[in-house]
Amino acid sequence: MPNFPQAVLFCCDHNAVRSPMAEGLMKKLYGQRAYVQSAGVKNDLEIDGFSIAVCAELGIELSRHRSRSFDEMIRDGEDLGAYDLIIALSPASQRQALELTKTSHVEVLYWPIFDPTAIGAGREEKLAAYRQARDEIKARLVERFGAA
Repeated sequence: MPNFPQAVLFCCDHNAVRSPMAEGLMKKLYGQRAYVQSAGVKNDLEIDGFSIAVCAELGIELSRHRSRSFDEMIRDGEDLGAYDLIIALSPASQRQALELTKTSHVEVLYWPIFDPTAIGAGREEKLAAYRQARDEIKARLVERFGAA
């Protein structure tokens, strides 16, 4: 696949639902072809249990994921300009990614993946919403980077 990025960062609001799912899916689909990480605008939530459950269905382990924010990445010395591609999964994360990379040559994409956390009353309805978000992320990955 031409122009496969060397380093990809997924981001969303809390780095607890969508961006960890995207990170896990990309690693599962494409292995070591790219360095893949995720971050959030804020780090105020632990990894979401429904995200862990629906990714486990595909053999993706998320239970050891530790949420982190853009600020933590920068504080830890990580250069956002070193990523080839940042994929924002929420409007707030897109705004922050664009602001933090305005002096870098980093491509920032916005994939409007809905937030499944407020959908569904019972466990099965919630799992269905999370599966829908997971499958939408997977479809966009395959569309962008090709079949694994």
